[in-house]
Amino acid sequence: MSKLKFSITGLFFLATFLISYAHDFEVDGIYYNKNADETSVTVTYRGNSYYEYYDEYSGNVVIPSSVTYSGNTYAVTSIGERAIYSCGGLTSITIPNSVTSIGERAFYECNGLTSITIPNSVTSIGNSAFYFCSGLTSITIPNSVTSIGEGAFSYCYDLTSITIPNSVTSIGEHAFWSCSGLTTIVVESGNTVYDSRNNCNAIVESATNTLMFGCKNTIIPNSVTSIGEGAFSYCYDLTSITIPNSVTSIGNSAFQNCSGLTSITIPNSVASIGEHAFWSCRGLTTIVVESGNTVYDSRNNCNAIVESATNTLMFGCKNTIIPNSVTSIGEGAFSYCYDLTSITIPNSVTSIGNSAFQNCSGLTSVTIGNSVTSIGNSAFYYCYRLTSVTIGNSVTSIGNSAFYYCYRLTSVTIGNSVTSIGNSA
Repeated sequence: MSKLKFSITGLFFLATFLISYAHDFEVDGIYYNKNADETSVTVTYRGNSYYEYYDEYSGNVVIPSSVTYSGNTYAVTSIGERAIYSCGGLTSITIPNSVTSIGERAFYECNGLTSITIPNSVTSIGNSAFYFCSGLTSITIPNSVTSIGEGAFSYCYDLTSITIPNSVTSIGEHAFWSCSGLTTIVVESGNTVYDSRNNCNAIVESATNTLMFGCKNTIIPNSVTSIGEGAFSYCYDLTSITIPNSVTSIGNSAFQNCSGLTSITIPNSVASIGEHAFWSCRGLTTIVVESGNTVYDSRNNCNAIVESATNTLMFGCKNTIIPNSVTSIGEGAFSYCYDLTSITIPNSVTSIGNSAFQNCSGLTSVTIGNSVTSIGNSAFYYCYRLTSVTIGNSVTSIGNSAFYYCYRLTSVTIGNSVTSIGNSA
């Protein structure tokens, strides 16, 4: 019985090895898989699993247009999923004209790569294809490319300019997320889906008038009606932006981590502001909602955005004074506001949302008024300078990790009304 068990176990591991084996053959240090047509191949990673291919390709790599193995010649038509993933030692790569597609995460985290020319045979660039290629300073996208995948160039910090050819009809979400070095964005004239109207230094979806991706030099045109999700996310060097009266919506995370932004004015046309739109804009000192806006306000010159109908403070800054009429502090309202040193929560406030003051590392003490009934998850997470907290008598619940990592706390007073305290609170 034990011999049979051993035999079955051995066969299982052998089958797993054979199934997960990543390449069919190797020639001159480059690894290939045969495609279904048996006449072409895809460049792949070396190992037997995703855990064995790190830094396999290094230096200057030239991929041939065709390769001969065991007497057969194959055309090299694609660079496969994760093929050159996390090859930090790769400094340059030559892609032949035979390649038509660059797969998902093909060059993921190749941070030693400084420039690349994509041949005019390529029609698609996969999701996260050049994700975190932080050393990449220039790239040429040819007119043959029709689609750029989600996160294709995310976190390419040193990329300074990008030109979208008129052939591109699809750009995925977050394609240029956190490309903080971008100064020039151009969509070629003749593109039927996207444009850079009025030399705005941005990518605008023409049919919806949505600004999808911007940079520190973007000027939002008067014809734009919405700012898309993550449009300016992690644009650290964006110091000022004018939102025109044509804009009616600002998407989720639109200005997230724009730490250089010092002031923002929301025009009276804006009727929708997404979650985390100004999350971690820690340099903000002035926030104004224009009078006449029917959805939001900055009552009493509070330096914050308040949702008028619900009296919820949605976004604040280090100079915010919470008005007495506010009844709730929204999710992430002050998150990563490092320079916020003190805050008075008035008795009108009944709830403090999830992550409301997360990473407000300058806060030293907090007094939570007697009207507050709930403190959300991670509400004061990593406020590590907090030394004392007083929680009012009306609080009934304290969320998970509400004061997690507040390791300098020496005094916490909790009222008798608390019925639940979350994990790691």
